[in-house]
Amino acid sequence: MKRFRAHAPHSLLAATAALLLPSVATAQDLDVESLKEIARLIRWGGAASSVLVVFAAWLALRFLRSTVERLSQQFVQWRLWLHQAETIAQFLVYVVTFIAVLMLSFRLDSRTLTVIGGGLAVSFGFAIKDLVASVVSGVVIMIDRPFQVGDRVLFEGEYGDVISIGLRSVRIRTLDDNTVTVPNSKFLSERISCANYGELDMQVVMGFHVGLDQDISLARQLVHDAAISSRFIHLPKPVVVLVEQVVNDSYMAVRLTLKAYVLDTQHENAFKTDVNLRVLDAFRDRGISPPQILVHTRTQT
Repeated sequence: MKRFRAHAPHSLLAATAALLLPSVATAQDLDVESLKEIARLIRWGGAASSVLVVFAAWLALRFLRSTVERLSQQFVQWRLWLHQAETIAQFLVYVVTFIAVLMLSFRLDSRTLTVIGGGLAVSFGFAIKDLVASVVSGVVIMIDRPFQVGDRVLFEGEYGDVISIGLRSVRIRTLDDNTVTVPNSKFLSERISCANYGELDMQVVMGFHVGLDQDISLARQLVHDAAISSRFIHLPKPVVVLVEQVVNDSYMAVRLTLKAYVLDTQHENAFKTDVNLRVLDAFRDRGISPPQILVHTRTQT
């Protein structure tokens, strides 16, 4: 599958530019004298240095990301902790970069603050209100921690792993290997489901159906044995098989619901496939049949 990724240098430059410059449309509303005043407040030599600062920050973020990926593969048990530390470090790099660019590019004194506090502040606020909302939401997410980097979440139909929590957005890698980008502000108003909440293991729920006339106790034991014999099972956690009778339009059956924990969230699909194959083989060998489809007949008058 294709991945849709935002390049780090472009996103970093865009975020810095959005925080420092008002939109073109709002700038046109300012009079010429105000624009000249603003131009005198800019340190043009410092603005050139700011480009170097942004480039250095991009290199630091790239080095940080590659280091964390390498260490995560070598020390799997520390994968979630490493990604969480990366998120905090990334946030600090963004903040330090913004402050450094602001200090280098502008002459910040009482006169500067007076000018900025006028019409420019109003237009500036309207221009970046969505960005500021996302930044504030990102800070809230990091403090409240409804989910963490590495968690497997379900949000608005997208199911996958949180791979990054940035200033503007959260990126989720789905099980189809697509990368979904969601603005931070959406997480404050929408419901999100987290499967593991900072742990490597997670519960997996699977359903199996057998006929009403079958040996239900045997079928339940076969499902249990198939789960505990999988190499992906996390045995310190309980393995439960629930039994329930279900009635649908086309069949009546007994549903066996398996609830077991997989060692690592990354093995969820492998665990489901392994258990399904074991259950199918065991049912076939022991003569456990699926539910029979009910045939509806109509009497014509």
